[in-house]
Amino acid sequence: GIRGGQVYGSSDRDAAYPTSNPVSPEDMLATVYHSLGISPDAQLHDPLGRPHHLVDGRPLTELFG
Repeated sequence: GIRGGQVYGSSDRDAAYPTSNPVSPEDMLATVYHSLGISPDAQLHDPLGRPHHLVDGRPLTELFG
C-alpha cells in the first residue's frame, strides 16, 4: 500500500503551481490502477475492435512502501 504522511514534489511559495514532480489526474488514476493490480498499460477494445489505453498516465510507484 501507500505509506502515509509523505510529501511528493514541491510547489511555489503560494502553493499555486508545482515546481517539481507535477502530477496529472491521469497519473493519479494510473496509481490507483497499479494499487489494484491493474496494469496501467492495459487496453480496452471498442465495438469496432480499436484499442484504447485504459489510462495515459504513469503510476507514482515512489509512493508505495
